[in-house]
Amino acid sequence: MPKRVLTGTVVSDKGDKTVVVRVERRVKHPLYGKIIKLSKKYHAHDEGNAFKLGEQVRIQECAPLSKLKSWTVLERVGAAPAIVDEIVDVDVNKPVNAPKDEKPAKAIKGKGKAKAEPEAAEA
Repeated sequence: MPKRVLTGTVVSDKGDKTVVVRVERRVKHPLYGKIIKLSKKYHAHDEGNAFKLGEQVRIQECAPLSKLKSWTVLERVGAAPAIVDEIVDVDVNKPVNAPKDEKPAKAIKGKGKAKAEPEAAEA
């Protein structure tokens, strides 16, 4: 029986000689008929730690290498998208959270306070 080959995106490369690949498939909902995307993550063996986050790779089924790994990475299909870090100019003299026009605080009415007694008019 031929070994299964799937294509997916590397979502983690933190493990040594291991990458986690998310494989998405599109299926039709059985009742509503809408096309939905289902995804599953596979742990795959990467001998040289050559594959990085975001790359499109092709993985092939193999004999279990560990508790979670039973796939090996065959080849890179697409490169990872370039990550652009924007540099933002920040004025160090300006406070980060500048207060807006503040309204005076409202007086809090308490139950335990005695009511002000009106002065008795002396005639």
